[in-house]
Amino acid sequence: MKSFQELANPWVADLAVYEPGRPVEEVARELGLEDVGDIIKLASNENALGPSPLALEAMQDSAKTMHLYPDGGTFYLRQAIASHLGVDPAQVLPGTGSNELIELLGNVFLRNGTNIVMSEQAFMVYRLVASASRAETLAVPMTDFTHDLDAMSRAITPETKMVFVANPNNPTSTMVSQEAIDRFMDAVPDDVIVCFDEAYVELLDEADQPDVLQYVRAGRNVVVLRTFSKAYGLAGLRVGYAVAPAPCIALLNHVRQPFNVTAMGQMAARAALADEAHIAQTRKLVQDGIVQFEAGFRALGLAWVPPVVNFVLVEVGAGREKFMALQKEGIITRPMDGYGLPDHIRITIGTREENERCLAALARVLGKEL
Repeated sequence: MKSFQELANPWVADLAVYEPGRPVEEVARELGLEDVGDIIKLASNENALGPSPLALEAMQDSAKTMHLYPDGGTFYLRQAIASHLGVDPAQVLPGTGSNELIELLGNVFLRNGTNIVMSEQAFMVYRLVASASRAETLAVPMTDFTHDLDAMSRAITPETKMVFVANPNNPTSTMVSQEAIDRFMDAVPDDVIVCFDEAYVELLDEADQPDVLQYVRAGRNVVVLRTFSKAYGLAGLRVGYAVAPAPCIALLNHVRQPFNVTAMGQMAARAALADEAHIAQTRKLVQDGIVQFEAGFRALGLAWVPPVVNFVLVEVGAGREKFMALQKEGIITRPMDGYGLPDHIRITIGTREENERCLAALARVLGKEL
C-alpha cells in the first residue's frame, strides 16, 4: 500500500507552513502557568479593545439561531459593505477572513507557468498560495522597509498574473502614498491583476487612507481586500471581504465553498461596520501606543521601523532568542526570521498597561534599564 506521502501531489510536502502567533493557552501550558492572565499576547495584531459593543450584542442575538445555516449569499452583509464603501453589491464578496479570498484568487488565476509579484517582506500567505497553485513568486526588495512600487512594476513579466500590495504592510507597519500608487497603476499592464490588501487600513485616520477603490469603480483589474479581524476586533469570527469588478467577483464565486461565512460572523460584521465610536477609540489607542513604544525603544537604544498601524517592527538582535526569552517573561511577540529579518521581532500595540509591561520585560531581556 502506498503511503499518504506517495499519494500526495509531490510539491505539497515542500510548501512552507505559516507560523501564526502562539495562543496564550499554549504558552501557559509550556511555561507551567495555571493562570493565563499572567500572559500578554502581543503577537497577532489583534484589537486590544476587543469587539465593538454593537458586535457583541449582535453575536448574543444570533446565538439562538445557530442551528440554522447562514445566508449563503451574504445578502445583507454585502449590502452593508457596499453602502459603506459606495460600490455596487455585485462588486463585494465576503469570505472567511482575507486568507480565504487570497486562496480563491489563486484558484481562479494562478497555475503552473504563471507568477505573482510581491515585496520580499510582505504577508507570507501570498507566497504560500502561489506555491500551492504551482506559480512562481517574484519577490522585490523593499526600500526603507516599504514597498518599492516602481521596482515592483519593473519586475512584472509576460507570465505575471497578479501583483500583491499590502498597504499598510504586515510585518513592517509601513505604507505607500497615493502618489506612488497612482504612478504604479499607470505603469501596470492592463492584463495584470493588482491586489491591494488593506487589512489594516481602517486603523488609519480617514484622511490618511489611500483611495484604491477608485480603480475598482473605473473597471480596472483591481481587487481590494479588507477584513473585520483588525480594526473591528472580530478576528475570532474570521470575516473578510473582497471588492472587485463584478466579473471578477462572479469568477471567485465559482470556486467559493457554500456557507463560507458563519451566520454569527455576518451579523457581527454588519453591526461592527456601524460602530464608528469603536473605530475612533481603536485609532486613538493605536496612536497613543505608538508614542509609548517609540519612547521606550528610544530609551533602550533600539532601532525600529516607524509604524503607521497597530504593530511595530523592532531590531533586538537574535530575534527568535529574544522572542523565547520574552515568553518566559509572559509576553508573546512574533519572531521575524521567517520574513528574512532574523534580528527583529514584531510587537502588537496593546493597552497602555500591556505596552508598559512589554517594554519592562524587553528591558530585562536585553539587560538594560528604562
